[in-house]
Amino acid sequence: MRFTNLFTFALATNVAIASSNWFSKAAYNKWHENELERWLSDNDIPYPSPADRKDLENLVQKNWDDYAVAPYKSWDTDKLTSYLSSKGVETKETAAANKDSLISQVQAQWYETEDKAQTALTDTKTWILDTWTESTLKSFADKHGIPVPQPRKRDTLLQQARNNYEKVAKKVGETAAYPGTWLYESWSESDLKEWLDTHGFPAPQPSSRDSLIASVRRNSRVAYLKAQEQADAASAQASAAYGTLTDKIIDAWSESQLKEFCDKNSISVPQGTKTNELRALVRKHRAELLGDTLSGSAASAFGAATSKAGNQYAQATNDANSAVQDAFDAAVNTWSDSRLKAYLDARAVPVPQASKTDELRALVRRNSHKAASGFNAWTWDDLSYQTLKNYLLNSGDAAAKQVGESASATREDLVKAAQNAYASASATGGNSYASATSYLSSATQAAKHNVFDTWSESELKAYLDNYGVPVPQGSTLNELKAEARKQSTYFKYGTTNPVDTAFAKIGESVKGAYQWVMGQLGAGAEEAKSKAKNEL
Repeated sequence: MRFTNLFTFALATNVAIASSNWFSKAAYNKWHENELERWLSDNDIPYPSPADRKDLENLVQKNWDDYAVAPYKSWDTDKLTSYLSSKGVETKETAAANKDSLISQVQAQWYETEDKAQTALTDTKTWILDTWTESTLKSFADKHGIPVPQPRKRDTLLQQARNNYEKVAKKVGETAAYPGTWLYESWSESDLKEWLDTHGFPAPQPSSRDSLIASVRRNSRVAYLKAQEQADAASAQASAAYGTLTDKIIDAWSESQLKEFCDKNSISVPQGTKTNELRALVRKHRAELLGDTLSGSAASAFGAATSKAGNQYAQATNDANSAVQDAFDAAVNTWSDSRLKAYLDARAVPVPQASKTDELRALVRRNSHKAASGFNAWTWDDLSYQTLKNYLLNSGDAAAKQVGESASATREDLVKAAQNAYASASATGGNSYASATSYLSSATQAAKHNVFDTWSESELKAYLDNYGVPVPQGSTLNELKAEARKQSTYFKYGTTNPVDTAFAKIGESVKGAYQWVMGQLGAGAEEAKSKAKNEL
């Protein structure tokens, strides 16, 4: 009995020590108080002010697992289900209501283990810059006087930025583990908004520069993991394709096919290169990609943009961005002048007097990545009939209350009255304005997942008519709701896109490149067979 008690005590002691070691190695243990507060603020976790370091650290420790190591644990069931769907995992209807079951499934499909996440979070510089564009890396290097050897390609810029990351933080008197706004000083608000768009994260509403930076910083790790997964998938597909690229097929290709292959795969071909030299170039590229040389590897030839030849992946990202921009442009082409002006006004973009429709559209396109600034009159546009009515009845504005009490008031009447009441409160300030913004904040948050669900067909048609969007005859209620959601999203977020949309598009682009390679291999194989047959 005594032996059993001793064993139990020893086991408990070991578990306690292991747990203690885990917490002592957590990244936040070495953070400055400002970094602890910044992380809590970024994740909307309230903390006392003033607070001592121990209180802040305990609060971070309490939430660390759910927000940093395994962020999916803080997701709602819709986001969990969406992630599993993107991984090709089917979820039963009964499982949708069981959050613990969904979390368990997501954990099995997540990008990295919890141990790996803990390790990565202790060395921010190894990943936080990886999702930056060549342009933002250049701006960062120029602002902080970081020397970059010519030619200034993205991989060189990234390496130099990483090497100087901590030095720059020290130079500006800031911390580097969970960096502050200093890291994004060279970014414009459009750069911040574009990053969120590209990586599938909605811009915060209302938006300010600080809130955009917080959103980019908070989501940088997940964006990095997504990019790595896409790069690995592209590399695997390319390796599979190149693995079948035999010498016989290369020998069977014509000069035009060899040149096309080099062009599609970003292989530099000097002018005047002969056919046999082209074949040698293709073989060299194949060897590098398949890791048959000391300097080459699949990742370095077809990996992320940090690699030696990541043009294919970078081009796929550009293709995704172009597709999103094209869709936005198409939507804007249908908007009325009043809607175009409203879009610009919501972003505090000056509109020249007597601007023509084409000039307004051009101005909207130029500001497609600019986030809407705070709440404004148009925030009321897509709130439900009952939500608008509730606001008018409780706004404290006599004229607004009268409209809210009217049984014959249409939704358009309610919107107009709410806009007028909000404008009046905004001009007055004080409690009435604070009350209006508070109501808007809670109403827009509540409507985020079910906007337009309770709208009637006539309300949806009137809403689309306000945008100048023609409604095809015979449109179903669901089609009207989908179109209304699309227009509302473009108006609020510009070129933003739902989570994972950009990566789905990138995946399609990579798949297209892969299919081209396989098609060429197929054609080459057939030609090789034909040639061999003729030689017999």
